[in-house]
Amino acid sequence: MISSLSQLVCRAKSNPKVIAIAAADDPVVLSAAKEAAQEGIASFILFGSQGKIEEIISELDFSEKFSIVDCSTKNESIQKAVEAVSLKKADILMKGNVKTGELLSVFLKDEYGLRTGRTMNLVTVFEIKKYHKLILVADAGMVIAPDIGQKADSIINSTAVARALEIEKPKIAVLAAIEVVNSKMPATTDAAILSQMARRGQLGAVEVDGPLALDNAISLEAAKHKGISSTVAGDADILIMPDIEAGNIFYKAMAFLSDCQLASAVVGGRIPIILTSRADSASTKLQSIALNVLLSGVI
Repeated sequence: MISSLSQLVCRAKSNPKVIAIAAADDPVVLSAAKEAAQEGIASFILFGSQGKIEEIISELDFSEKFSIVDCSTKNESIQKAVEAVSLKKADILMKGNVKTGELLSVFLKDEYGLRTGRTMNLVTVFEIKKYHKLILVADAGMVIAPDIGQKADSIINSTAVARALEIEKPKIAVLAAIEVVNSKMPATTDAAILSQMARRGQLGAVEVDGPLALDNAISLEAAKHKGISSTVAGDADILIMPDIEAGNIFYKAMAFLSDCQLASAVVGGRIPIILTSRADSASTKLQSIALNVLLSGVI
């Protein structure tokens, strides 16, 4: 089992992938691509304005493991990048200087055959010093107010990421503000239903418990104090957030207030998608690329 995010890069070196970057004329994205190329985990097809891309890669001294496809517009660069993964000329799609919605609106077109029918989720892997193992979180950036079906999809999607990390039967905590069912709090009833679905084998080889408050999910002491007897409580591998606000706040609190490492992937389609933020550290960008390399071909 992978126990630290630093292991991702080492594992990814054994099976490097080709990554298509849409609107690649972005110094932040190309800097991450350069590091990934130097580490030997990926090569890149850069879609966008050839002149702008060449100017940036010259400044970065990025000189190998890439090719450039000149595109006259941003939309053309998106279409050609998506087409490249659809035709298996590339294994992974990466967002460059475009909005996430612009990229996904093309990715999800039926003509490219990249949809699975599942909801797409941003799944983030955190390495937090105060927690005893890696912990995955869904969803901090894609689905605003997930219904019960979308939460079930987020369990399936995050489980795929967990298995790429060699977690064979992940323990999944479906979070709410409290750990008891309250009909006035839909997050608690959703959690109870998902737990029952898992017990009946509807969500695959997983252990699911909920509703659990965050402290019960990650602290065995807190769970015991509340009288919670569960194999998931205090030992969760995956946290399913009740909505995007909770997920986004958790993500940013960990990223900016704790000394943690993280890596993210957008999953739920036929191939993974890499999203990088300007606020992400260099290690986060590299680890996210490595995570998506490991996911490619197994999700």
